[in-house]
Order: sequence, then structure tokens, then C-alpha cells
Amino acid sequence: MTTSAQPLSIPPRSIRLERRRILVDGVPRILMAGEVHYFRLHREDWADRLDKLVAAGCNAVASYMPWIVHQTASGAVDLAGATSEYRDLIGFLDLAAERDLLVIARPGPFVMAELKNEGVPFRIYRDHPDAVPLGWDGKPATTATLDYLEPGYLAEAERWYAAIMPVLAERLVSKGGPVAAVQLDNEVGMLSWVTNTPELTDRTLADLAARAEQTWGREGSIDRYGADPRDTERWASWWRAGGTDGGTEIQQLALHHDLGAHHRDRYARYLLRLRDVALQHGVDGVPFMINLHGTYAGRGRHFPIGISQLSKSYAGVPQTTSGSDHYMGELTVEKVPDLYVMNAFMAAVHDADQPITSLEFEAGTGDYGEDLSSLTTPETAELKTRLCVAQGNRLINYYLFAGGHNPPLDKPVGDGNDRIAFTGERHGFAAPVDPEGRLSQTYSGTASAVRAVHGAEHLLADMDEEYDDVVLGYVPDHYLTEYHHPDSAVRRDQVGELERYRGMGPRDILARALLLGGYSFGAVDLSGTPTSAGADLDPAGPVVALATPPVLSRAIQERLAAHVRAGGRLLLHGRIPVIDDDGTPCTVLADELGVKVDETIQGTPHLFPSVRATAWAGDQPEVRVGMMEHLVAPDAKPLAVDVATGAPVAVALAGGRVVVMACDYPAHLDFWRLLWERIGVRRRIIAEGNTPGLVTTSTADATGQRLVHLINVAPVPQTFTLIVDGVSLDLHLGAREGLILPVGVRLDDAVLRWSTAELDGPGDGSTLLLRRPAGPGRALIDTTRNVFVDGDAAVSRTAEGWLVSWPAGQAGDRLTVRLS
Repeated sequence: MTTSAQPLSIPPRSIRLERRRILVDGVPRILMAGEVHYFRLHREDWADRLDKLVAAGCNAVASYMPWIVHQTASGAVDLAGATSEYRDLIGFLDLAAERDLLVIARPGPFVMAELKNEGVPFRIYRDHPDAVPLGWDGKPATTATLDYLEPGYLAEAERWYAAIMPVLAERLVSKGGPVAAVQLDNEVGMLSWVTNTPELTDRTLADLAARAEQTWGREGSIDRYGADPRDTERWASWWRAGGTDGGTEIQQLALHHDLGAHHRDRYARYLLRLRDVALQHGVDGVPFMINLHGTYAGRGRHFPIGISQLSKSYAGVPQTTSGSDHYMGELTVEKVPDLYVMNAFMAAVHDADQPITSLEFEAGTGDYGEDLSSLTTPETAELKTRLCVAQGNRLINYYLFAGGHNPPLDKPVGDGNDRIAFTGERHGFAAPVDPEGRLSQTYSGTASAVRAVHGAEHLLADMDEEYDDVVLGYVPDHYLTEYHHPDSAVRRDQVGELERYRGMGPRDILARALLLGGYSFGAVDLSGTPTSAGADLDPAGPVVALATPPVLSRAIQERLAAHVRAGGRLLLHGRIPVIDDDGTPCTVLADELGVKVDETIQGTPHLFPSVRATAWAGDQPEVRVGMMEHLVAPDAKPLAVDVATGAPVAVALAGGRVVVMACDYPAHLDFWRLLWERIGVRRRIIAEGNTPGLVTTSTADATGQRLVHLINVAPVPQTFTLIVDGVSLDLHLGAREGLILPVGVRLDDAVLRWSTAELDGPGDGSTLLLRRPAGPGRALIDTTRNVFVDGDAAVSRTAEGWLVSWPAGQAGDRLTVRLS
């Protein structure tokens, strides 16, 4: 194996995570990357793909570095291309450096990417059969996953790191190389989740027994789970059966919950071990990344499972952060709250230095099977990009940016194609650059997204999102649902209720009513993890909005009860919590609020529960709901009642500081705006005249410079009046378009009060660069200097300042404004 580096002419650089920013040589930056798989391209094609990446505006390239590719049939590791051009990692890194591209290194051991064995060599499975997990009822896992902590596998993974990490260490940015960040493994826990296969090997069960005795004692463990942790054989069979062979319902729920919690610890031990090994081999001074899985069936509702599983491996860990991994297709009114909440929940568990990032940001046509079963519109990647950077995303890696082909395996295995992957000869059919290097219809949209980010990066990279007076509660244990024994009906029902009511609320109404209603909001980790930024609940702070299943841990119920007692505001949406995580009754929060449930009514094909808002909301129609709970709350003010009986189903408590919405009232935006205003939440940004589908938020820096982010996910144009920070602008936004508008941005001896066009770069103190939209536009500059413009734009002096205006023209043209 060759690791020696060629001399590089790039000056050493520093990259750090600080204040939720990525600092390159101390300057906040937003890294725009694209995934290019060198191992799926001929060496002669690398330059072309990297040049197309640069032409799209990207300043970084990411790539998996697969173990299965670099380990030869003899067992040796080739990273210099001595045995195959597909293995020349060193040559690829040096070529990226020549183009001044930063590299996001993704060396596994697992990489997925449609590779066989998820990128792990065949011999690992052959040589270490004990590493193949046993799941429910002692059955082996149905996917090519492994027990991460099995000593044989872990030793092999460490040997792989011992081979590849020195190559990366020689090419760190601090040494004049391109490597700017290193991802540790990939989508850890995902394969177990999607197959409902916990790791129930003898080793894991012995760990669980030790943990149980330490936490509950021997007798307490028998009482909690129904099995004796010292009876090794019975303990193992009991857990593998999920407690269904004689355990009570409560014991089954406790077993399932604690199994998920134990897996969290195991994943953290594994990933932190990989981090230590990387450090031992010289990878130091650049951030480490953890890739979070979790989108499912084109939605993001399950994404927080990955946060719940893996946050212990990075939350509060220095110079380590998480990255999202999302595949959702089109961004629509249905899905835009998914992506927004995903980002908010990621940020909720980060410490004060950890930014959110995206390590697999879906790009391309969506035709992943090359069978025309799906095609996404070219602008969807741009809409997602605009939303994510508005929420403080500092790294976006478009996946997959360039396709390629799957070379043959060194040693045929007789599986039908004998290639490194199961997708056939070609791979990455949906990418903006196809396997043959041709540009797809999504390339220009990707380039447009990158241009929009870079146009405002000099401001945006040092800004934070501004929020309205509300935060969404994140409960990690509500997403501890990846495992349920097939025969445990009580656990299956619990998981169903959690999936229905958690996170974004029943039918996703809570998040949709906020975001599409014109509100921007953060999130808070209600588990109170000490490392989480903003973990403490401030009674004088924002409204805590929580989607509530019947299950909510005693600790969180007590925390919310204390918040209300201290004068804090709270909105609950869903079911009244009455059960602890382990299945035992718990009504701490309900008792504090003085509310009980008299009856829970679920809609059926022959029963149509309907509610009507009371007089406080004006003349509202009755609406059908899928669920409601009749509430008994003597000191409450009814906000909505069951049409059939008059029983309250939504109430205001604690002098109006608490609202309990025990029904899935539809996302009627006028109603929800009235409800938010009633509890004291008012919009900072008003878009008068818009139709549903417009998302509005803003970012600002420490000096008050502001960018207003407008994203129209609707299939129709929007014409509206924007009111923000004392400015009123008449705007037109096309269907599925976005804008980043500057407000109060400083130049030398001047202030750009506002503009209806985006910034198109930093310019300098005397030059303002604007990216023209298709229609006419205006900008107001307050300065004592003279203002000049080029082309067909005009300048006039007004009482407020210099008004620059321009007629409709070619969208994307640059307008230069000069101060003299």
C-alpha cells in the first residue's frame, strides 16, 4: 500500500466548528459539495466530473471510499491504484486539490451506496459469522448488517481505518491538502431499523443483563422484565421473544423501551471508538461527521429515529456534528414541514458549536430504478436548498452529483452480475451528471441553487434563523420505535400511537399549521440533555408546542408541569399523556393542568366525529376530525366542542397560558393563526394576499443585517405584500420559486434598505451585485454618495434614499450598482 503524498501547493488551512458555523481560516463559510464516486469512473473521466462540479459552483466534493473496492482478492489494501484505476484514491484526492475543492471523506466501514454487503468485503462475513446479528426469536438478520461491537468485526474495521486514515491524514487541509471533514461509518442503525431486527446476540444480551442489574437490581429486573438476568439461558430466550412468552403487557413495553435505549449506547460506543481510531492515525483538526438516516417512503416523519438512535455519539462531542440524509422527492405543502422539522430537531440536540449539515442531499431526477417510475421537477433541489440554508445548514452535499459504472469484483461470486453493486453496470442514472457525463435536466437547477447560496454567503454563513415566539418539542423516546416483536400486540399498538401523534402532530397538522401559516420556529429537546443548546425551558420564553401521544415519560411530564407552574406557556396537540415510557400509568402533567379525559372517540367508516370552535374564534364552521378526547377541566375555557354532545375537546387553562387541543383540528390557517395569537404568538413576517404554499423566515447577524427567505412550494404563482422589519414590499413569486431578499445590509457609507432582487455575490464596499428576477424590480439605497447602475436600470432620488428600478428582463442576469 502506498501512502506517500505528492507535494501540494495549497497553503495550509484551518476548519473548525464554532458557534454553529463552519469556519474556514476563521471565516464563516457554507460548503456546497457534490458526491462523485471515483471508484465508479475511469481515471480519465475524473477531471471532467470535477470540472462540471466546479462549473455548477460547488466548492467541495464528497465521496465514499469503499472497503470492498480497496481490499484486493489477496486481502491487501490498495489506495494508490497499483492494482486498479478504480482504487486510486490518492490520485483522486490530489486531483480535487488541484481544483481547490475541499473533500468530505466518507470511508465507512459501511457505505451502502447500493454496494454489495453495504461496502464491507465478503470475507468479513465469511470469517466472522458471530458478527451477523441474531434478532427476534434468534433469527439472523435479513440484511448485510453486522454487530458493530462484535470483537472480530471491530478489529477488522480498525485495521481498515489503520490503512485509510493515514492517507487522509497526509492530505488534511492543515497540511495543505483537500480533506476538510471525515464521516464516521454511515447510517448506523438503519439496517436494523428497516428490518425490525435488534442485535440480540449473546454478547448484547449479556450487556443488557449487566445493565439491568446495575439499574434495577436483580429483583427489580425480574419485576420489570419478567426474567432473571442471572439465568443466562432463560434471559436470552425471554428477550428474543420480546417478553411475549409469559410477560405482562407492561413488562413487554419496558423490555422494548430499554432495548432501544441500550442500542443507543451501543451505537455511541461504536462510533466514538471509530473516532478514537481515526485520531490515533493522525486525522485531527478537521470535523468528524455522523450521517443520520430516517426518511421513509418519500416522507421525513420517521427521520428523527436516526437522531434518537445516534445523538449520543455526537451531541456535545467536540468538533463532531451530524448530517441529514434525505430522499423525499418533490417539496410540496405536504412535505415541506417534514424537512423543516427534520432540521429543527437536528439542531435541538446540538451544542452551541455544532452546525447542522446534510451529507446526502437528494439531487437529480428521482429515477433511481431507471424505469421511469418517478421523475422530480428540476427546481425541487433548489427549493430544498433554500429552505435548509435558511435554517442554518452550513454544508450541503448533493447526492448523487455524478453517476458512473460498477466495475467487476476482483473475484467472481456467481451472484448474477459479479460487480461491486447490485444496480447493474451503470449507476447514478438520476444524477445531474449521468454515468456517461451528460448533463441531465436537473443540472441547471442544481447550479442555480448553488448560485443563490453563494450570492448571499458572505452574509448568510454568519447568520442564524430568527424565530417567532414558539418552539416545537422534540421527545427522543417518541422515536425509539424501530423494534417491536411481531407477537407483541401491545408494543405494536404503542408504536402505532406514537407514529400517529408524535413530532409534527396528528396528521402532521401542528407543524403544517405553523410553517404554512407564516411562522418560523425552532425546537427544544424536552429530554433536557445537558449538551443541547437551549435545553432549559425558560418560563419567560417562547410557547412550547408539543404533539402528544398518550405516552410521555414521567421526567418530561414533570419538566413541563414545572414549566407551567413557573408561568411558562404550553400548547399540547393530540392525546392527553397518561402513560410512562415503560407502560406504567403517569398523569403528572394532566394533574398539574387539572384536566382529565372522559372519553376518547376515533372516527370510523361509519362515525364522523365533528367539532366546532367556540365564540372566541368568530364564525367558524364545524369540521370533521379523525380523533377527539372529551375533556373534563372545571377551570378551563372551552375553545372547541364536540358537535354531537357539546363536550369540550380543546380548552384554555392557566389564565390562557396553556392550550390543550385534544383533537386533530384540520390545518385551517385562519383558525390556527387565531389560536397562536390567543396564546401570544405573533408573526414577525406578514405576507398579505398569499395563497397556501408560501414559506417565510429570516436570518440575521449580530449587527442586525437581515435576509428574508421566501419559498413557494405551491404549483401556482404568489402575488403578495411582504411586511417585515418596517418594510412593505409588493412581490411576485413564480410557482415553485424562491428568493433571498436583503434588508438593512450595509455597504461603505451606505445601507441597502431593501431589494426585490437577490444578492449575487459580496461585491465590495462601493459595488452592489444583484441577481435579477424575471419581472421588474426595485432596490432602495440610503447613502450620501451618488449611485450609478448599468444596462436598462434607472436611479432616482427619493426622500428615503436612492431608488434603483429595472424593467422585466432575462432572469438571472447580473445588475451592478456602483457608489461613487
